[in-house]
Amino acid sequence: MNHVTLPRNSLKLIVSSLTGVRSKKTGVAGMSHSQEPGEGADQGVVTGLVCQEADLKDGQMKEVKVGDQEVLLVRTQGQYSAVGSRCSHYNAPLIKGVLVGDRVRCPFHGACFNVRTGDIEEYPGLDSLPSYKVKVEDGKVYVSINKNSLKLTKRVKEMCSMVPGIKHTILLIGGGPASLVCAETLRQNCYQGRIIMVTKDSIPPFDKPKLSKAMNVDSSSILLRPSDFYQQYGIEVWTQKEAVSVDTADKAVKLSDGTLQHYDQLLISTGCRARPLDCPGWDLKGVTLLQRYEDAKEIHNACLGQKAVVIGASFIGMEVASYLSDKAASVAVVGPSRYPFEKSLGPEIGKMSMQMLEEQNVKFYMNERVTEIQGENGKVKGVLLKSGRVLEADVVIVGIGVIPNSDFLLGSKLEVNSGKAVIVDKFMRTNIPDIFSAGDITSFPLSIRGDQRVNVGHWQMSQAQGRVAGLNMLKKQTKFESVPFFWTVLLGKSIRYTGYGEGYTEIIFQGKVEERKFLAFYIKDDEVVAAASFMFDPAVARLAELMATGHVFTKAQAQADDLSWLQM
Repeated sequence: MNHVTLPRNSLKLIVSSLTGVRSKKTGVAGMSHSQEPGEGADQGVVTGLVCQEADLKDGQMKEVKVGDQEVLLVRTQGQYSAVGSRCSHYNAPLIKGVLVGDRVRCPFHGACFNVRTGDIEEYPGLDSLPSYKVKVEDGKVYVSINKNSLKLTKRVKEMCSMVPGIKHTILLIGGGPASLVCAETLRQNCYQGRIIMVTKDSIPPFDKPKLSKAMNVDSSSILLRPSDFYQQYGIEVWTQKEAVSVDTADKAVKLSDGTLQHYDQLLISTGCRARPLDCPGWDLKGVTLLQRYEDAKEIHNACLGQKAVVIGASFIGMEVASYLSDKAASVAVVGPSRYPFEKSLGPEIGKMSMQMLEEQNVKFYMNERVTEIQGENGKVKGVLLKSGRVLEADVVIVGIGVIPNSDFLLGSKLEVNSGKAVIVDKFMRTNIPDIFSAGDITSFPLSIRGDQRVNVGHWQMSQAQGRVAGLNMLKKQTKFESVPFFWTVLLGKSIRYTGYGEGYTEIIFQGKVEERKFLAFYIKDDEVVAAASFMFDPAVARLAELMATGHVFTKAQAQADDLSWLQM
């Protein structure tokens, strides 16, 4: 595999001009409404004179203030629009994001919003942005906000609820992001039948990516929606239940409590489970998997001041090691390759990630495998490695991959692949009529790779697939065309990634990995198939948006000192 590092003379070009941003905050806060041209006084509205009409060119954004509210002001196709300034996912400032056409993409995690309506168009996140009235008169731009919504930073799309007497049921198996977005999409599109969501978890859908990044969290802080949300919109959530079989002929699912639930349409979004160790001692007390909210809390509490060994040096293992680095007495990571992330992100980024954690006294045992978990009185005591080394351990956290939760489909005639993923088409349809599938459990055609069939376990992709499944259930024919986007957090800093890099043969770097500021292009067949960055926002968000609009970029473009093509 070849790796090329280019000089940094194009870094300033990328970082300073990727966004098309005029970042200086402007605006007259709390201007009295009598000053707005052409309107009488209205005590219910706050209006701000935010800029001159000539201040922004097409494709530019500016963060302005109206009252106490920060607003994202955008000019596209000669027209001004104004929306909330913070991403509805984790409140990232959209002024630092990327504007392409009528869509702004969050620089941190890739959520996209229509700048004219504020509607969310790509995930993560669930909610849309508030949109505000803009008026241009006499060369001046005014933004008006209803006082009642001055403090609102996000907006739930309008939804209907269930109407008693409608004899139609959509059953959602799984309580993750795909099921939740599917349910919301159905209600947003006037579906008034019964929606039942079945989850093996003890709580309704929650923000699972946080479990490995901030393990000591209260359940209330990670719920994607409060319980009264489901009541308000007539979405039944059945917790601590699992599907055990599906009768496709009778349109019925048997649940773990012995009950039988009939459906008219079915979504299978059961996700994956953590792969357990397959060695002696795997069942000792203190050997843990990270799957549930309760697991994260237990790992946090068990590791305080104790010796922790993390088995697995990919995303879950590295995030857990990062989190525990200042909480456990010691942290050791065991991995099968030379460096963490080596297969997915490459050896350079893996080496950098390892060094970052080593600086926090995390010890790495790479090119190693676990042969036995040693115990005493039923509790873990040590980890025996293939080399013969024994690592002392009070707690062992296992992060060695996942297994699709599709065992309950055996005998159902639903088509799964050799890896046990459910096969779907671009409309999230399975081979059985009225049965759809979405999320980590699916094998689906990826549009940016010529409809190559893939399995991608990204949070954002699960949400997007849930939306597409919901629309197609309602015969609103919609293809799945999202571009993969994910992030991992180490010691409070993020590596961002977009595209699909499996099988890449070369990595081209802009910047220097050893200086911990870079943009990496993954090349396959002389084409950029993916990119990763560290401290280089919003480059990955920009590339994701360009990929989403059908642009294809070459190895020669990635190698060029001038990356102006990334400004398209």
